[in-house]
Amino acid sequence: MSDRERGTRVVAILGIALVAFLTGCGKKTSSQKVDTDAHQPQASLFNVVSNQLARLRVVPADTATFSVSIHTTANIDWDADHTTQAISQVSGPVIRILVDAGTVVKANTPLLYVSSTDASNAIVIYRKAKNDEDLARRVMERSKELLDHGAIAIKDYEDTVSIFNDAAADVQNSLQALRIFGLSQRDIDDAQRQGMPVRPEIALRSPIAGTIVQKTVLPGQLVQAGATTCFLISDTSTVWLLGHVFDRDISAVHLGDPVEASNPSFKQIFHGVISHIDALVDPNTRTTLVRVLMKNPGLLLKKDMYVDAVIHTSTRNNVLAVPVSAVLRDAQNEPIVYVEVQPGQFAQRIVTIGVQQDDKVEILSGLTKGENVVSEGSIFLQFASTYQ
Repeated sequence: MSDRERGTRVVAILGIALVAFLTGCGKKTSSQKVDTDAHQPQASLFNVVSNQLARLRVVPADTATFSVSIHTTANIDWDADHTTQAISQVSGPVIRILVDAGTVVKANTPLLYVSSTDASNAIVIYRKAKNDEDLARRVMERSKELLDHGAIAIKDYEDTVSIFNDAAADVQNSLQALRIFGLSQRDIDDAQRQGMPVRPEIALRSPIAGTIVQKTVLPGQLVQAGATTCFLISDTSTVWLLGHVFDRDISAVHLGDPVEASNPSFKQIFHGVISHIDALVDPNTRTTLVRVLMKNPGLLLKKDMYVDAVIHTSTRNNVLAVPVSAVLRDAQNEPIVYVEVQPGQFAQRIVTIGVQQDDKVEILSGLTKGENVVSEGSIFLQFASTYQ
């Protein structure tokens, strides 16, 4: 059977079922009214014959336990606990830049090179200290041999040991200066070789693994040691979501509450947990800042992006609820349900709905506990009421 023939057959079957259902439904009676909220217009009733009632499923509106979910609009920021500045340790002009904004780097990766006389002087000082240490070691070793043969007094030998210890301390101090300047072990090994020329190029290395999110330096720019920020690096596999919660909801929010975030541009849902609740209220918005540590799969979330966030709190409330399938929409897109006023007699009721949880939806107004609503087959009632 072709797709067209199959579709024609389905339409025909649905038409026959609808005609049969409409035949069994009584006309609306304007003289009968249904009890509704005082703010709603009373709805007309219509009857369904007993042999058609089997097509409907009627359940009472009842209370259900819903977790309190708080909806808010939030913006994305970098995870400050995994974001840091790359600051030059030496002064001098930038001679080479190796990375750009958006580059993914590993820890200790060279980012740029600075031509620095500070580093050159430090290497010279290290070499002099190393020479003094080597000389002091040889003198100490010769003194030990003379002492063993009784050629010198023990005090003279102890003097040579003291001189060697001082020289070794100078080497360690000068070596620490090279490490502060960011020299690698290979650079330090080269600095120990007395015959090699002193290279003034010092690499600025990445302090963490992450992505270059900002570049604030240009070739040839003069940087100052400890003052010039050259790059901002962030591990964007996690980000901060900054939401704002009103006073009426803040008591329900706790550290560790799960949060879901979405953006119309993406199909997937992002997940995180509340890691911080601010101690102050924003005087402009009268809201409390809530910070969420959120995973960033695919690195889709960017700084200053807006998302819709839902905080799933641990607070529980008992609410009036009906099955989701019981709620339809009328021509004005208002949510409606069909209430069984008497056996076989139904009325359309406009309701106000709240949050949805699993297969149930909260009813804020329009129904009272115990009223019977149609949970299955209500679509046929809507067709019947429209037809009549």
